[in-house]
Amino acid sequence: MAGNMKMLRQLQEMQEKMARIQEDLGNREVEGTSGGGVVKVRVNGHQKVLAIEISPDAVDPTDVELLQDTILAAVNEALDRSRELAASELGQLTAGMGLPPGLI
Repeated sequence: MAGNMKMLRQLQEMQEKMARIQEDLGNREVEGTSGGGVVKVRVNGHQKVLAIEISPDAVDPTDVELLQDTILAAVNEALDRSRELAASELGQLTAGMGLPPGLI
């Protein structure tokens, strides 16, 4: 019985830590860039796009497709970095618990 109580307490502590990490991720930002920095995208740890900055040098009315591709590349890079940040933070929570990767 004491073992079960200890396990429940540990699970509750882990849930509380996870909630704090999730809240913290919402306040953390990462940036993705493309086109040599002419397009910058900021994303938070919840994979929400916060801002897109486009340099006037990136705007060529005769080649809108290039601008679209450049924006897409920057957004994808920022989202990848955001997912890496989240995985790193949540990985610290489960480190040493013997859980398989991706379980939480």
